[in-house]
Formats: sequence, C-alpha cells, structure tokens
Amino acid sequence: MKSNKFIKQGLVFLLSGLLLSSPALARTYTFGIVPQTNGSKLSKLWSPILKYIEDHSDLKVRFATARNINTFEKRLRSGKYDFAYMNPYHYVQFHDAQGYKAFAKAEKKRLKGIIVVKKDSPYRTLNDLDNSEMAFPSNAFAANLVPVAVLDKSGIDVEPHFVSSHDSVYRNIARGRYAAGGGVMRTFKNTSPEYNSKLRILWKSEGYTPHAFAAHPRVPQSDINKLQNVLIKMAKDPYGKALLKKIRLKGIEKGTDSEWNDVRALNIKS
Repeated sequence: MKSNKFIKQGLVFLLSGLLLSSPALARTYTFGIVPQTNGSKLSKLWSPILKYIEDHSDLKVRFATARNINTFEKRLRSGKYDFAYMNPYHYVQFHDAQGYKAFAKAEKKRLKGIIVVKKDSPYRTLNDLDNSEMAFPSNAFAANLVPVAVLDKSGIDVEPHFVSSHDSVYRNIARGRYAAGGGVMRTFKNTSPEYNSKLRILWKSEGYTPHAFAAHPRVPQSDINKLQNVLIKMAKDPYGKALLKKIRLKGIEKGTDSEWNDVRALNIKS
C-alpha cells in the first residue's frame, strides 16, 4: 500500500513538472521595438521576426512598441519591456536607470545620422541651414541628438521642430514644411518612395555603435541566451536572412555593454 502511495505521489510531481514546463504555460515576453516609423509598419516588419524566434526556440514573445519615441522612452524608464530594440542613447541611459543589458547588435554596422533636404533645395552645406527650421524625431540618437550637437558646435542656429517618427521627418521635408530634417540611413532607405524620391542627403555623421538588443534584469540569463542564439543564426537561414533584410540588417552579432562606451563618451544630455 505504501509503495502505491509513493508511486501516486511521484506521478503527481512528475505531471506537475511537465505542466509547469509546458510551452502553453511558458511566460510570454514583451519585445519593445523603438518606433522609428508608425506602429502598423513596424508590426508588419517585426512580427514575422518574432514568429521566427518562437518557431526556433521555446520562447514566447509578443510585439510591442509605442505611439512615439517619448512614450517608448517612458516605458523603458519604467521597465515595461522584457526585451527591447532601442537606440544607443536610450541603451546607455536605461542600462543605468533600469539595468537593461545589451546582448546583441547589428553585425558589422555603425550607426550614422543624416540630414536630408528636398532634392531641388538650394542647400549644399550645413552652413546653408543657418536660421532655418528643421524637423527631428523626438529623442532619437543619430537622427536628433547627434546632428543637433554638431550644428550647435558649428555655431549654426536652427529652429528645431520635434515630430513623432523618422517617417514624419521625411514626409514633412518632402512636402516643404521644413528646410531640412534628421534621420538615419536605414529608415531613409525604408521610407516610402513617394517621399524618398523627393529627398537627398546633405550630411552624414561619423559612425557609432548601433541600436542594442537588450534584456531587462528580470529575464533569466538562460532565456536571453536562447534569444541571442536565434538572432545570431537568422542570417545563416535564407528565410531568416530575408526577414532581416526587410529591416535593413545583414546579420546580428553578440553585443556587450562596453561597446556602447563611444556613445557614453559623447556625454549627451537630452
């Protein structure tokens, strides 16, 4: 009788363990994507990537973003996202404030800010922009903080107008609402041909360590490793490589916190 009792108890513990480890009961992680473009476009680009992650691991991840960069920043500050793809300035800021830790970044890539103008505009140099009105995506690193710092250092006085996304910058410049605006190469190439065809690049910055794939401290290291492995292997799979190409990434490699020291050295205060 006692042996039957022990067998039954053992079966209960075994079944409980299996249920708790079942994918159906696995925790769903939020994956926050910086809103460089509108939410529907971001979802279209990133949801297949998150589906790929789920198909190639036992992780469950849910796409998340915000209506604008300011809201995204507030959510990072409160630690809302488990995983996040964030700009370099946000990473160094919220590594300190929330403990987000980088584990991956774009492979062999440096982030460069650009200033764009209308294709038929008379502006040819940064000095030509003196006393003009410019559009910048709010709190973006290479598209806002870097060019603004360069203009200020060069003594070029502009009136800044802050908009919700990179796409909004390109749209406003193409429509002639502002003389110029800040962006990055990836979003410039990704924007609608309707606007892209009407713009040209006036200036490019030097390169910086790109956006970080980072995890909140509450995420177990084992799950961070799983996500890191899937992201790194994506470019070796034709389908995964095609998904990365849509977000203008050739591949993803490991990233460590110290690699963003070049951003810290700028000592930018938002």
